[in-house]
This record gives sequence, C-alpha cells and structure tokens, in this order.
Amino acid sequence: MTIHVRHATPVDIPAMEALIARSGIELSAGFYTSEQAQAVTRYVFGVDTQLVADQTYFIIEKDGQLAACGGWSKRSTLFGADRTKKGADPLLDPATEAARIRAFFVDPSAARQGLGRMLLQHCTDAAAAGGFTTLELAATMPGVPLYQACGFEIVEPIEITLPGEVQVPLAKMRKSITAA
Repeated sequence: MTIHVRHATPVDIPAMEALIARSGIELSAGFYTSEQAQAVTRYVFGVDTQLVADQTYFIIEKDGQLAACGGWSKRSTLFGADRTKKGADPLLDPATEAARIRAFFVDPSAARQGLGRMLLQHCTDAAAAGGFTTLELAATMPGVPLYQACGFEIVEPIEITLPGEVQVPLAKMRKSITAA
C-alpha cells in the first residue's frame, strides 16, 4: 500500500467534489439526521477553489486513488465551498490571527485509517511554516472526535440554518501550534 500527499489542482476538483458528497452523507450517520446530512452536504460542503489556487489544499492518494482531501488557509473564511462565499477573502495576519483548517473529507472506504490525522499534521506543519501559532476550524459533529484527539478544544458551539429551516450544529475549535 502506498500513500501519497500532494497539492490539489483544478483538474482534481470534480473527483474531490464526488468524494466530498460521499463522505458528507455516509460519514454523518450517527451524528446528523439524514435531513441534516443532505442539507449540509448540498449547501455547505464542497471545494473552495481559493485554497486550490493558494496551494493550501491537498489530496491523499492511497494506491493511486483519491482517498481524502483537506487543507488549511491563510484567509479569513472559516468554512464553506465557493457557493457560500460573499466577496473577497482577505488574508489573515499570522502574528495575531489563527490559520484555518478547512474542508477535511475522507472517502468512506478509507475512514478510520489515519488519513485525516495524517492530513491534519501536514496542514499544521504548513501553517506553522507560514508563521501561524494558532489553528481554528468549524467542525462538523463527525469531525469533532478527530480534532479533539489531535488537541483541538471546542471554543464555541455554532448552529447554521440551511434551506428548509434545517438546523445543523457545528463546533468552532482552536489549537495552539509551534511556529516553524
């Protein structure tokens, strides 16, 4: 078995969107209702192409197949795909603001094999190399256990209202890191 982490490219976007849809539905079981999983997957999840352009979004290939994707950001958006953004996405100041961990998804066939943890470490190292000393994210309920196991703490519960008045809970989480 070979595992390879690399930068995501625009060519990867359709495959990443398909993986995100599978992950969002299948790995939400037991954390969200079917209605919540469908709504968050449809209206929130997806690729933020700014991360791809910034070269801060990565994919993990397992035996040559896309198995996971996720990234970090030096920009202010906390979560959401292109369709959820409104206007410019300003850069963060590493001296005073937290880098964002963004859009982590694992293919259901590769879940619970350490890929999320591997990707998180890769992104943590890259953010630290960029001068950041704190990471912040908006976790879905299925992601909270991974992030807590990796040292993140919940700082604030978030609830978003999606079309159809579907309420979806998230958790704003934070972790201090060592700058490279």
